[in-house]
Amino acid sequence: MVTPEDIKGWIEQGISDCRVEITGDGQHFYAVIISPAFAGQNRVQQHQLVYKALGERMKAEIHALSMQTMTPEEYAADDAAD
Repeated sequence: MVTPEDIKGWIEQGISDCRVEITGDGQHFYAVIISPAFAGQNRVQQHQLVYKALGERMKAEIHALSMQTMTPEEYAADDAAD
């Protein structure tokens, strides 16, 4: 069974200099991914980077993944708003 730690590791291997927080129950996962690699990209492009990092695992091992992607600047602004 896939764990949140597995997914975290796979994303970190595929996207350099990122911060990943994942929760899940083995079937459904939710990820917050913060990376400077997302700068200048729209949400679809950001999610495509994550899917690329996960590769074939998205088709076979990971049943459902919801995610929120943001740059470090967006994360800092969101954190400051709280």
